[in-house]
Amino acid sequence: MNSQHCDGAIAADLLAQAVAWRRELHRHPELAYDEHRTAEFIASRLAESGIPIHRGLAATGVVGTITRGTSRRSIGIRADIDALPIREDSSVAHASSVAGIMHACGHDGHTVMALAAARVCAELPDLDGTVHFIFQPAEEGEGGGRRMVEEGLFRLFPCDNVYALHNWPALAAGACVARDGAMMAALGLFTIRIRGRGCHGAMPHEGTDPILATAQIVAALQSIVSRNVDPLQPAVVSVTQIQAGDTWNVAPDECLIRGTTRWYDETVGDLIEARLTRLVQSIAAGFACTAQIEYQRRFPATINDPSAASFVRAVAGGCGLKVMDHEPSMGSEDFAHMLQAVPGCYLWLGAARGHDNAGLHSSHYDFNDEVLPDGIRLWVSLVRKYLTDP
Repeated sequence: MNSQHCDGAIAADLLAQAVAWRRELHRHPELAYDEHRTAEFIASRLAESGIPIHRGLAATGVVGTITRGTSRRSIGIRADIDALPIREDSSVAHASSVAGIMHACGHDGHTVMALAAARVCAELPDLDGTVHFIFQPAEEGEGGGRRMVEEGLFRLFPCDNVYALHNWPALAAGACVARDGAMMAALGLFTIRIRGRGCHGAMPHEGTDPILATAQIVAALQSIVSRNVDPLQPAVVSVTQIQAGDTWNVAPDECLIRGTTRWYDETVGDLIEARLTRLVQSIAAGFACTAQIEYQRRFPATINDPSAASFVRAVAGGCGLKVMDHEPSMGSEDFAHMLQAVPGCYLWLGAARGHDNAGLHSSHYDFNDEVLPDGIRLWVSLVRKYLTDP
C-alpha cells in the first residue's frame, strides 16, 4: 500500500485530547437511549471540527458528515456510545461517577477513536467523496443499530460500505482481525416462568413444585446443542438466571428462568427456539406445572462482506497493524443490522494490557488508552484510501 494512505503518527496534542475525552466519557456513562450527555459531548466535538451534524436517529444517535470533491463514493464509520448496568470496581482515577453504571465494554474508547479520526479527516484536503461518522446508541442488547436503520440511517446518509470496530482485550495490542464472512453470532434471549402450587417444605405432596420442574428443564435444555444441533454448526444455549422462593421451608408458586442462545445458521436458530419451547412445555406439564415462555431474537449474525474485509486487512497492514486470523466469536453485536442493510466489515482491534487485563463486561475493566492511536490511525487511513484512490 502507498504510504500516503497511512496517517502515521497522530499529533501528540490530539492524542492527549483523545485520552482526556475518553476518560471524561468513562466518568459519565449512560445506558441505552439515555445517552443525552454523551450525545451532546459528541456533537460539541464534531462542531468544533466544523463537521455538519445530524441528531435524533434512535433518540440519541449522532451522525457527522464530511464531504469533499465531486465523487459520489461514500462510507460510514460506526461507533457505539452506550454503557452497561454494572457497578465499577476498578481503582482508576477516572472511574464511573454514576452508581451501578460503567463503560465495561470500551464504547467510550470506540467513540473517541471515531471522534479523533473525524477531526483529522476534517482537515484532509485530498478527499473526494463522503464519510459519515455514525455514533450509535443502545448497542448493549437494546437494538440501537436496528432502530437507526429503521428510522432511515442509510436513506439519509447513503453508504457504499459501513465499518465498525471493537476493542478486543484477548488480542495483543497492535493486532487486528477482520474475517471474511462470520464474525459474531446471532443473539436470542429467553424468559421462562414455571408456575406450580406452593406448599410447606415438610409436606411437598400437597403442592406442585416449580423448582423441581425447573431443575429438570435446565438440565434438558443442554440436550439441544449436544443432541439436536449438527455438531459442525456453532450453537449455545445458556441458562444465566434462576429466581425462586423467599424462605428455607416453603416451596414457591413460581420459578423464573432466564438465559441466552447463540447461532450462525438461521435453521439452527429455528431449531433452538422450537426445541426449547417444546422441552419447557412438556417438562412443565409432566410435573403438573405450567410454563410461560418469552423468546426474543435480538440480533442476527454479524457477517462481513469479503471484499470489505479484504480492504480493511490491506489498510490495517499498511498502518503497521499485525493482521491476524481468528475463529469467529459466539458473542453478538447489533452492527449486524447495519451489515444486513449495507455491505461492510466489523473488526476486532487488539487491546490487551501487559497487566490487569480485565475482560469485556468485567466490573474491573477499563479501556486501554494505549491503543487509541491504532484505532484513530486505522479509521483515518481507511477513509483516505477509500476516498482518494481512483
